[in-house]
Amino acid sequence: MSKTAANPNSHDAVDLRGRILETASTLFYQRGVRAVGVDLVVEEAGVAKTSLYRHFGTKDDLVAAFLAREDQDFWGTWDRVAEKHKKDPQAELDAQLEWIGERVGRPNYRGCPQINVAAEFPEADHPARKVAAAHKRQLRDRLKGIAERLGVDRPNELAGQLALFINGAFVSSQVLEAGEAIPLLQQSAHALIAAVGR
Repeated sequence: MSKTAANPNSHDAVDLRGRILETASTLFYQRGVRAVGVDLVVEEAGVAKTSLYRHFGTKDDLVAAFLAREDQDFWGTWDRVAEKHKKDPQAELDAQLEWIGERVGRPNYRGCPQINVAAEFPEADHPARKVAAAHKRQLRDRLKGIAERLGVDRPNELAGQLALFINGAFVSSQVLEAGEAIPLLQQSAHALIAAVGR
C-alpha cells in the first residue's frame, strides 16, 4: 500500500508545509528574519499557528529550512551550469559568474540570504548560521575545484580570492550600475587567474 493510500492527507500536509515555507521565505528575504514573527507568517500563509509548529518545531527551524531551500536553489543552478562545461573550467567559471552577476543585478535583489542571516545571528551555534557557514565553505570548495582544473599555481589562494569578490558582489548590488555585475565579476576573475599564474 502506498503512503498516499495509507494516509490520504499526506499530500495536503506536504502542500501546507510548502505554503508555510514559501511564505516565510518571502517574508524573511524581503524584511529580514528578526523583523518577521511567527504570527505574521501564519497570517500571511493563512494557516493556524499549530500547523506551523507541527511542521517546524521552532522559528529557528523555520529559518534553517528557509536557508536550506535557498541553498538547494543556488547549488541546483550551479550544478546545471557545471554540467554544461565539464571539460572547460574557464568557460564554467565565466558561466557561473554570469548567472551570479545576473542574480545580483535584479531590481528586487536584497543580497545573499546566507550572508543576511549570518549578520542577524552572531551566535556560531545558531542553526541558521550553521547552514550559512556550510554554504560559504562549499562555495570556496567548488571554486577550488575549478581553480585546480584550470591548473593555476595556487588553487586554494585563487579560490579564496574568487570567494571574496563573489561575496563582495552579493553585498554590493546597490552600488552597481545596471548590467555592470557580470563584466566586473568575469574581468576580475580573469585578472586573478593571471595574477596567480599557471
